[in-house]
Amino acid sequence: MSTRAGASILRSGRLGHAQAMAVTGGGVALAAVAFWLTPLQGRAGFLLVAYLAGVVAYLLAAARIEGRRSVVDRLAAVLMVTTVGICLLALGSVLVYTAVRGVKALDWYFLTHSMNGVGARDDAGGAYHAIVGTLQQVLLATLLAVPSGLLVAIYLTEYGRGRLASVVRTVIDVMVGIPSIVAGLFIYAFWVLGLGRGFSGFAAAMALAILMLPIVVRSAEEMIKLVPPELREAAYALGIPRWRAILRVVLPAASAGITTGVMLAVARVTGETAPLLLTAFGFDSINNDPFSGPQSSLPLFVFGQASSAFGAAVDRAWAGALTLIAVVLILTVAARLITRRNRLV
Repeated sequence: MSTRAGASILRSGRLGHAQAMAVTGGGVALAAVAFWLTPLQGRAGFLLVAYLAGVVAYLLAAARIEGRRSVVDRLAAVLMVTTVGICLLALGSVLVYTAVRGVKALDWYFLTHSMNGVGARDDAGGAYHAIVGTLQQVLLATLLAVPSGLLVAIYLTEYGRGRLASVVRTVIDVMVGIPSIVAGLFIYAFWVLGLGRGFSGFAAAMALAILMLPIVVRSAEEMIKLVPPELREAAYALGIPRWRAILRVVLPAASAGITTGVMLAVARVTGETAPLLLTAFGFDSINNDPFSGPQSSLPLFVFGQASSAFGAAVDRAWAGALTLIAVVLILTVAARLITRRNRLV
């Protein structure tokens, strides 16, 4: 058998999992030896060099056994896994670090008391007033943004034609990139100063609704476009009016994706601080009326406590951040459960 034929037979094989692990481990071992024999040092540097050495060894083994064409496919798979791993590592690091720092001050007392009369050095005080403010403000913003956003999305997908639809899409695209402070300044100039309504949770909700609206419109529009046209045609064939077909057929079919977009919008605005500084202003006592007087929120609470130089206040800030993550998680899970139940029905 010739050398060329032997190479062809060799490349017709597959790189097994055991072989891939052994080759990758060899690359990591070479990186360890390099760090031992050279002035290279540092954990981060070792992890980077070991990863690159392992990947290169893995790809060289794949090229030797499977051929050049397979290397491109494996390289793409490595890049995808790497990017996913980096994203998960960043998210996991934030969650774990916040949980470790925040659990120290997070207890039932923290969740049921406010900061009224509590100093920065005191170990007492909690975020109850901020939790109430966040829930009310986000709820009001959702009630303002979601119905109007769905109506705009339905218009763009089902009725919008010509120049007006193009103008609406352009405006929505521009709103996506608006800095949050601009929304807060607009409400501050129009509502707080212009109309003389003063600081309130409702003013904060309007600023948050401005930030939520383009996300809801864009996500709902894309989800409605994915609904098969056969469903609409079947509804029209039964004599169902267009508006009822949209309400009873199109929206339920796209409900899962729309809910995901809504929860993305909620998560986007729940942690906003800049608009709230100009609209809600912040308040250390409990204010259950979002339409009258300054009101606190979890982002404002975290911002105010983290700005302090005292350890007790910083611990409260971490506990508030952990509470904020928990609130977003609970709202997301609840929305998923509701959407799943409606879809099954």
